[in-house]
Amino acid sequence: MDIELLREYCIQKPGAEECFPFDEHTLVFKVDGKIFLLASLDEHPLRVNVKCDPQKALELREQYAAVIPGYHMNKKHWNTVVVDGTIPRKEVLQMIDDSFNLVKKNKKKTSTKTG
Repeated sequence: MDIELLREYCIQKPGAEECFPFDEHTLVFKVDGKIFLLASLDEHPLRVNVKCDPQKALELREQYAAVIPGYHMNKKHWNTVVVDGTIPRKEVLQMIDDSFNLVKKNKKKTSTKTG
């Protein structure tokens, strides 16, 4: 999987937007104003940060050497995934889906508490 395929997959998600809020090298995907994926355009192989359920995050780190605690993120809730071909594409896409759904779910919880 390369950055173009990753971008196409992320941007097709309902309500997803892409931006460069930090610098011109870190592509960010958000839903409802919340980040669900960060990708470093300078890293080869590609590295992405995705949000993850804390228990699942640990399981993925144990299962795949290419999954490590989230770089510059809350390591309990974020994983960095090195997209080097050692993780099946389907699994990487599932991690993106899970991240998107967690962020979307948390946004709904927040808005129901305040509204």
